[in-house]
Amino acid sequence: MSFREDYASNSDENSIRKPLLLPTKGKDVTRTSFRDDSAISEDGLRKPLLHTGSWYRMGSRQSSMMESSAQTLRESVSIYLCVLIVALGSFQFGFTLGYTNPTQSDIMNDLELSISEFLIFGSLVNVGAMVGAIASGQISEYIGRKGTLMIAALPNISGWFAISISRDTSFLYMGRLMGGFGVGIILYVVPVYISEISPQNMRGVLGSINNLCLTVGIMVAYLLGLFASWRVLAVIGMLPCMVLIPGLFFIPESPRWLAKMGNFEDFETSLQVLRGFDTDISLEMNEIKKSVGSSSKKASIHFSELKRRRYYYPLLIGIGLLSLQQLSGINGILMYSSNIFKSAGVSSSKAATFGLGAIQVVVTAIAASLVDKAGRRVLLIMSSSLMTVSSFLVATAFYLKDFAPKSWHPALGILSLVGLVVLVMAFALGLGSIPWIIMSEILPVDIKSLGGSVATLANWLTSWVVTMTANLLLSWSEGGTFIIYTMVSASTVVFVRLWVPETKGKTLEEIQRFFR
Repeated sequence: MSFREDYASNSDENSIRKPLLLPTKGKDVTRTSFRDDSAISEDGLRKPLLHTGSWYRMGSRQSSMMESSAQTLRESVSIYLCVLIVALGSFQFGFTLGYTNPTQSDIMNDLELSISEFLIFGSLVNVGAMVGAIASGQISEYIGRKGTLMIAALPNISGWFAISISRDTSFLYMGRLMGGFGVGIILYVVPVYISEISPQNMRGVLGSINNLCLTVGIMVAYLLGLFASWRVLAVIGMLPCMVLIPGLFFIPESPRWLAKMGNFEDFETSLQVLRGFDTDISLEMNEIKKSVGSSSKKASIHFSELKRRRYYYPLLIGIGLLSLQQLSGINGILMYSSNIFKSAGVSSSKAATFGLGAIQVVVTAIAASLVDKAGRRVLLIMSSSLMTVSSFLVATAFYLKDFAPKSWHPALGILSLVGLVVLVMAFALGLGSIPWIIMSEILPVDIKSLGGSVATLANWLTSWVVTMTANLLLSWSEGGTFIIYTMVSASTVVFVRLWVPETKGKTLEEIQRFFR
């Protein structure tokens, strides 16, 4: 049967057709796709992908001129390049989170701020992020994952500029709010985009790159804070999003979002680019089409439908994990670790804080290599258990310091330092990244925007509570503060054991069938 006859026999809109398959060698090119033949020019060059902002050559003539090793390398790094570009947003969030730690004393001295005024400055990022979280789901559904990241980058750049030129609290607070709005959107969109472009056997490790870049951002803020003034550090904070915006033009849009919006031409091309031009994407393409087949651009659900297990179960898991992640106290610890080290009697608190950030990066990188092998649940349980033990260890050190002889204080300082290091390592092992991976995996496509916004809002709300209360709680009782964090971490172990399913090695469509 000729190509034309085969195409005509499958012309019914409900039939399943094979995607574009273009060999890299040889002169005969067979094209079966949702596209018109006019989408590919006579020399085999595919037209620019205007909706994805990317240009890719897929013709046999050009491919035959390339060495096979270079072709393989290009295809293998394609998806990593996409992830690294969008993860600049996560780096931006990490830098925003780490900024307040090394700059606290300098900002307070230069602008004559009280401790309460600085606490407001530090916590305003959470207020802005809550607004961004509410908007993130709907924006990403209407204009796509890439367009949303472009929008989120603009308030980040403007916010850092406002902080760098501030002479009083007005510009300082406004800049922090704007930056918070941007990272609130970023923190939802980046893991969703990564999960939607990743093959099932790589989704865990690629999703962990998101958190790895976040921890690198924190570490870089700690490191540069040792040398740069707070104004220079704010100018440096503009750079990640200034690189992110042009970088987004060189990566494809999420194929699952394109399919949901009915744009099957760019959906097919995006998936082919992400999987490699020699890969048969028929099976995955048809699975995605079935998954989004019942959805449309204007699909919506009523709140009464949230009573169905397929909706409320994954939504509660996402909210629970992202809330417990913050209630563990990690953001308060990372933002004010220098003061915690001082209270514990550790000299060179800024250097110790940088060491803490560096350790977090190393452990996060190790965890990224384990998440698709050990599984999500195992790492979450290990992470939460270690956090429970280490938080209790720090609490014990602070309690003993209150009535122990002064000769014991150096040893107790070392004990609290060890406890904090283990706490941060344990967080990086699982609870830091895996809740975001699971949230992006388990939410059904028709409530992903609503559910993702609600879960992200819960994360930022609890983060705001922690950052606002961390210094006040530490002033009340260092030991009591870490006892509270110990109880939260223990609750996380129970929550994961009872309710969180394992998603390792499953496609997003298989995960959705589990909740039904």
